Amino acid sequence: MPRRDLTSKGIAGNVLMPAGARFLPGSTYLHDLAMIGPELHGSAVGENAIVAFPALGGSQRVWWPSCIEGDAGADFGLNHLQLNGIAAGKSLAESCFTASKDDLVGARPGQIEFAVEGRGVIFSGATRLPMTRGLTRPHSPRFVSDALWVANSGFGSVVSCGQDGSVEIVARLRGWTRGLCAIGNLAIVGTSRIIPRFRAYAPGLEPDRCVCGLHAVDIKSGRVVASLVWPAGNQIFAIEAVPSRMIDRLPFDGFRRMPGAEQTLFYAWQAGSRNDVRRN
Repeated sequence: MPRRDLTSKGIAGNVLMPAGARFLPGSTYLHDLAMIGPELHGSAVGENAIVAFPALGGSQRVWWPSCIEGDAGADFGLNHLQLNGIAAGKSLAESCFTASKDDLVGARPGQIEFAVEGRGVIFSGATRLPMTRGLTRPHSPRFVSDALWVANSGFGSVVSCGQDGSVEIVARLRGWTRGLCAIGNLAIVGTSRIIPRFRAYAPGLEPDRCVCGLHAVDIKSGRVVASLVWPAGNQIFAIEAVPSRMIDRLPFDGFRRMPGAEQTLFYAWQAGSRNDVRRN
């Protein structure tokens, strides 16, 4: 906005800034976000459901697996499954969802006594039933080059899942795999350290050797071509690639201060309308 009390000549580049906010109950335990069709969706882990975010606010349950249904209806009141990941298709029926189990029996994910190995599943959006079994704490399902890739977190791997239920290891990494996105011929995968009290949740890893970082994996060969590791880092939850024509920097550089640009940004910056965003 034009202001006579500003000395800055403006803001260079496209700055990543929030243009809106929405508050949800903590029990929603939101994990993954994805655009399915024209609408934003999220995995409401605390409700065993996928929710949509209508334009007017709030959230609305739109999908859940059949295994949480009983004579009294669907159980949205307790995290039974750790339904945490969304592989977004053109519709809910063409999407897939990851969970740490597919029943309401015994210990639940998050409880120390929960037996994790081989309990993880991928649900079909169309049938609401498991289409893949045998995973261990799966996260971040994504469609990568026409295949369904999943971070098999408890074994520090990324796997490719076939429509027949088969699972093929694409890459093994030194850490709890979580966070996945594709950029051209590369997949970017996140790894995290093991939280000490949940060491039993990573039966395929050596917790003391795990690292926090990002790893570029060649989609065709599965070879790790580069890594960026934070020695003092801990957890990575999600990764999204954003085109630089939309966003090229954060408000603060981190290494050098730009007082003039910062003043302009927080004093006179005005968010564009939804119509402006669509045109851009």
